[in-house]
Amino acid sequence: MSAAALTREGGEDAFRRLFRFYRQRDVSNLQGVLDFSVPGAQVFRSQLSISSVSDQDAYRAGLQPVSQWKAYGLNGYPGFIFISNPFLPGCQRHWVKQCLKLYPQKPNVCNLDLHMAPENTIDLWGQSKEQLRRKGSGKREPRSLLEKLRWVTLGYHYNWDTKKYTANHHTPFPSDLAFLSEQVAAACGFRGFQAQAGILNYYHFDSSLGIHADESELDHSRPLLSFSFGQSSIFLLGGRKREEAPTAMFMHSGDIMVMSGFSRLLYHAVPRVLPNPEGTSLPSCLDQAAASDLPVGSVIEHSSDEDWQVCAKYLQSSRINMTIRQVLAEGQRFPEEPGTNRKGQVPSEDSHQQENSRAKRHKP
Repeated sequence: MSAAALTREGGEDAFRRLFRFYRQRDVSNLQGVLDFSVPGAQVFRSQLSISSVSDQDAYRAGLQPVSQWKAYGLNGYPGFIFISNPFLPGCQRHWVKQCLKLYPQKPNVCNLDLHMAPENTIDLWGQSKEQLRRKGSGKREPRSLLEKLRWVTLGYHYNWDTKKYTANHHTPFPSDLAFLSEQVAAACGFRGFQAQAGILNYYHFDSSLGIHADESELDHSRPLLSFSFGQSSIFLLGGRKREEAPTAMFMHSGDIMVMSGFSRLLYHAVPRVLPNPEGTSLPSCLDQAAASDLPVGSVIEHSSDEDWQVCAKYLQSSRINMTIRQVLAEGQRFPEEPGTNRKGQVPSEDSHQQENSRAKRHKP
């Protein structure tokens, strides 16, 4: 059955049927997948709040002026905004390097913490970079620790077992990522957005992200921000019920999705990671290094040739996605739970390890 026929066919768990269709390795007909670089009838231009972000602040975050962004909405999905790669040339490289070299470091939490001793996950980059540099195309080569990375959590650390955030499981949120998120949210009409939690997902060509809705945050009035880098993927956006068939769309390197309002709690999934459509090992938007004259106060750092060589090798078969959330409304607190640290102090690395040892292993 074609994707179009599956989309028309409703009934119980229509979402899963389409998920399985795109998950097939031999799917060759992707005509039913929306490509925002060639907008169709379902797509319209979305108005942004240009005055909410100065050109200087956009530059500091590694972004083009908001007036130059190409932002789109989808009929039937109010509150959904798709921004087609608004990054300045070379600036995607910073976020890729941060996701591979800096953000997996302690005290942040990753999937490898669940089954490895703490001393073995302290420096994933240092333990992996030489192996990645030398890596060939053979499938039998052992994977580096970075290639075994599936997720990293930032800020308020998501508990995969309870599906909750708690006050006593929190570490400082990266300031550069917070600044980027604040600018994107403001441009979409959400001034004052506070980046409080992040889930970074690391995908390979055999990876997928299951059907789910992001409901764990206590404040649903603030948007969910999603940033993608590296290889492309198919993203499915459904409804409030799984009986509603989803819309399939491509996400390419540098693309940003904002889910707010009605679309904030919709079911969504990633059934498939695909080679970038240009047919090259990396998309061309990653070819160029960042400008040498970055503005004063820029959160973007230049990546050394040595570091980018490692990142580029990783991205040849991988995709990185950052989803950023505001967990609490202004002045809101977590409900008291038995046994929690009432002052909300940051626990030690040992207590991070103990709390997460019971968590399910999340595999994008």
